[in-house]
Amino acid sequence: MLTQFARTQLLLGREAMDKLENSRVAIFGVGGVGGYVMEGLARSGIGHFDLIDDDKVCLTNLNRQIIATRETIGKMKTEAAKDRILSINPRAEVVCHNCFFLPENQDDFDFASYDYVIDCVDTVTAKIAIIMKAQEVRTKVISSMGAGNKMNPTMFKVADIYKTKVDPLAKVMRRELKRRGVKKLKVVYSEEKAMRPIDDDSISCRNHCVCPPGTTRKCTERRDIPASNAFVPSVAGLIIASEVVKDLTGVRNDVRAV
Repeated sequence: MLTQFARTQLLLGREAMDKLENSRVAIFGVGGVGGYVMEGLARSGIGHFDLIDDDKVCLTNLNRQIIATRETIGKMKTEAAKDRILSINPRAEVVCHNCFFLPENQDDFDFASYDYVIDCVDTVTAKIAIIMKAQEVRTKVISSMGAGNKMNPTMFKVADIYKTKVDPLAKVMRRELKRRGVKKLKVVYSEEKAMRPIDDDSISCRNHCVCPPGTTRKCTERRDIPASNAFVPSVAGLIIASEVVKDLTGVRNDVRAV
């Protein structure tokens, strides 16, 4: 029967599509990178989503986040993402967790119930906690490294964390994971050296914060406000989505080459 996923089924086959439909993924952070992970997975036929984010859509998100439009400003990012998923696949199950994941609330999440965990948050403490909980119950996990202050989307690579280079966040993660005895972790990272953002107070969120009322982590409270664009985080997110689909189905491009 012809469905919205028919073109994907021509590549993966019926059995793989059934696996995707029955899979449950958790996306921690649905911003610039995580939003495109969500998009790629929703359009690939994933049937069950847990979305974790405490932020609301802001005016400054419109340049890069797929869930951000004039109509969604002020809406919880998880709810905007849920609406988008259901507009693509009304049969999908979407659970929203409107909170920021931290070691203090990690026991609120049943990592063993997930088929795949996707880390798209931007703080080391949260990333480490997500990875450790996933590996503790042997749930597949992939982690996004830095995507801010960069211009070249072709510099992204998929690798084990211990084989990364250039990326400062990956360097910190390597050290912290080694201390905790983590032997391997699949990550998406860029070997592009980060640019230095232009110092312009007239457009800085530091001085002109437009975060919606009720936002818990305002720009004015952040140590650094990274620059970004429409094409770097999106590519990182879609690469992650492709890895999740391939890992869940076992279908990779070297299996049935033309």
